[in-house]
Amino acid sequence: MNIVHRTRWITQAEYAKQLRPLLPPDAFLPDHTKVWILVLNIAILVLGWGIADHLTQWDWYYLWLYLPVSLVMGNSVIVLLFSTHDLLHSRMIKNPLLRRVVSLLGLTMLWTPPTFWKAVHNREHHSNTNSRQDPDRNYTSSHPENWGKWIQNLFVPSAEVNPLWLVIGMSHAWGVHTFRNLSSALLFNHGQTEYPVVPFKVSAKERWAIALELALIFGIHLGILSYLGFHPVKLLLSYFLPIWIGYSGIIFYIYTNHMLCRMTEINDPLINSISIRVPKFFDLLHFNFSYHTEHHIFPGLNSDYYPVVQELLKTHYGARFNLLDAGKAWRLLLKTPRHYKDENTFTDCSGTKSVPCPLSQVEAQESD
Repeated sequence: MNIVHRTRWITQAEYAKQLRPLLPPDAFLPDHTKVWILVLNIAILVLGWGIADHLTQWDWYYLWLYLPVSLVMGNSVIVLLFSTHDLLHSRMIKNPLLRRVVSLLGLTMLWTPPTFWKAVHNREHHSNTNSRQDPDRNYTSSHPENWGKWIQNLFVPSAEVNPLWLVIGMSHAWGVHTFRNLSSALLFNHGQTEYPVVPFKVSAKERWAIALELALIFGIHLGILSYLGFHPVKLLLSYFLPIWIGYSGIIFYIYTNHMLCRMTEINDPLINSISIRVPKFFDLLHFNFSYHTEHHIFPGLNSDYYPVVQELLKTHYGARFNLLDAGKAWRLLLKTPRHYKDENTFTDCSGTKSVPCPLSQVEAQESD
């Protein structure tokens, strides 16, 4: 197999400048159909809770028939994040108030205030992708020992992870990730908190907006629980199970987006991001979220055009492009430690191992 060394960094702006003239103008227009898909999946959740309200009338041995509803609701949780993600990167809704209301509803099941999402994802993550300033990267082995680092080491896929904790982590890691960043910005906001990977500050206006949105999210969740009568069977099947399914699907994508990549001080999306191959059915359901490198080059692009960008990347930057089958990316995660020893080396929590990043040298583009 041919090996091609990456000889220099190329910034996100450089990629965009070279590739934008090769894309049709329609690719950069807002896609309003995704707003309606967002609304549809809110309706699916509401319908699921409506059905669950009658579960006490079912004989216990028929309760398993609700499981397909739980699965569909879980997928709706995934779709709500990804559709709101696209909404907040684009101008699908121009009215600020309507945009805020819709994005709040879209992120409610994720316990993520939209003002906070714009700060942590749009501003911090996209500007500092997989660098030492990125709050979404792996911890380093030299990071101070604390509960945030301990939980991530316990939950994330790695060569050391316990399979039982990995399973538990799939459904809870999103909550831990959100809580550590949200609490750091909301409660402290001085940029010195040690338990997040990287603490960051928000403005006073953003902080008040985050607090208000979080209060509204809490109120909506309390309303859902009250509607379901705090009944344990109803809550398990129509609230907790869809959340666990949704969070597991979301975190699978997130784990494979960047965690195998080396750290980069220059924001080079072909080095610090990975696109994965998944069945086309999932691309259809999840707005081509598997095309993650493409998204980092053109964050506001209509996601329907990510496959076009991928073909351009194969043609013009094939030797640099991280494109892996989802299964292969997952196996690599399970074969490597999950802390950075330095920019190009992974290690375990104690810092005793030294494993070169498997993507430090790029394999020639795999054939489809």
